[in-house]
Amino acid sequence: MLRKLFFFALFGLFAQSVVANNLPDFTDLVEKQGAAVVNVSTTQLIHTPQMLQGMPNLPEDDPFYEFFRRFAPQEPHEQESQSLGSGFIISSDGYILTNAHVVDHADKITVRLTDKREFKAKVIGADKRTDVALLKIEASGLPKVTMGNADQIKVGEWVLAIGSPFGFDNSVTAGIVSAKGRSLPQENFVPFIQTDVAINPGNSGGPLFNMKGEVIGINSQIYSRSGGYMGLSFSIPIDVAMDVVSQLRSTGKVTRGRIGVTIQEVTRELADSFGLPKAGGALISSVEKGGPAEKAGVRASDVILKFDGKVVDSSADLPRIVAATKPGSKVSVQLWRKGSTLDVSLVVGEIKDESAVAQRGGGHGGAEGSSESETRLGVVVSELNDQQKAELQVEGGLIVENMKGAAARSQLQRGDVILAVGNIEIHSVEQFNDVLKKVPRGRNIALLVRRSEGTVYVPIKLDEK
Repeated sequence: MLRKLFFFALFGLFAQSVVANNLPDFTDLVEKQGAAVVNVSTTQLIHTPQMLQGMPNLPEDDPFYEFFRRFAPQEPHEQESQSLGSGFIISSDGYILTNAHVVDHADKITVRLTDKREFKAKVIGADKRTDVALLKIEASGLPKVTMGNADQIKVGEWVLAIGSPFGFDNSVTAGIVSAKGRSLPQENFVPFIQTDVAINPGNSGGPLFNMKGEVIGINSQIYSRSGGYMGLSFSIPIDVAMDVVSQLRSTGKVTRGRIGVTIQEVTRELADSFGLPKAGGALISSVEKGGPAEKAGVRASDVILKFDGKVVDSSADLPRIVAATKPGSKVSVQLWRKGSTLDVSLVVGEIKDESAVAQRGGGHGGAEGSSESETRLGVVVSELNDQQKAELQVEGGLIVENMKGAAARSQLQRGDVILAVGNIEIHSVEQFNDVLKKVPRGRNIALLVRRSEGTVYVPIKLDEK
């Protein structure tokens, strides 16, 4: 009995030793890289009116409060608003990386090092699209981080963040990479690194390290319903950030490429309707007139499979690849059109404005007195009149009046204007029915529809009976 107890005790110690030896040790990394991480504090002066001295000090619920607020003489008053963030030194002569939102609208920026020295910082440049800002302090001989390669990280790999959450300087948190290439709403140009590293307010702008002690990202956002850490953190890949830094240092601004197309994701149903062997690429739903894509012969219903030699696995990949391409560059684009691949050459344009994409939704009602017809899809349509064609700037199309069957189960909406089936433009109900007759039952088709000011492909599977 004693021998068994001794054996189990010995085995338990051995198991603990193995587990302990396999756990990562971050101490050496923190000792070597921690000094290059800085605290970034900003001050913003907010100008607010204030009543002159001598005016009554009334509570807000007093009936006379609103009278004095609106009619009593007032004088300007400055109030300071302060915020905290993090950053890291990328060169020994004082260049520092942080998030653009950390220093946005700041009147004063102070950088504090781990040795308690403080410096006033100036913004060399900031790019809101990627949320990257480059700062400069007047100093030399500073410790700096070592840059890594974000493309080489693997999901499940250990990573570590250093920053100033809630103002607590040089706090260290660790976790693993949860996913790569994440797309977030309104963030088309950054393939975020998702981690479960604890990131909180004040961590923004700090570095994300791999186990080699190399910076692979900038901690930028958290997914939270409470304002605090909930297990989802997002970092900007360091290669994206350094490309922005290079442009900010050389020209003071960031230029991005554009080709003038509207795209959507290729679902399994859309892939089937276009004859693609698998769901992938970026489906073009509209092409800007006179834009780079139209000049190259790109059409609506084409699927972009490669751009400048880079594979487009999903529609989210294309904006990033195009934006990272230097305007004026001539690139090769591989398309999927009518069941086969096609290569075209395209000269990349430049994004000129920051305007938002037009909202989708709404639609156009049918013409008064227009004839309606139910098609094989179970959708009731009517032809556009001349006035509607002029308003929409189209040569043909059918307005969706009602739906049932396969159409009612799809994403098609009343008021949508059907412009094409696949890459075949539709001008009449008769033509629409003729095209549908050639599609075997049980197959997916893609309808190009106009909705509000945008166009989108809607997949519908024909009923098998």
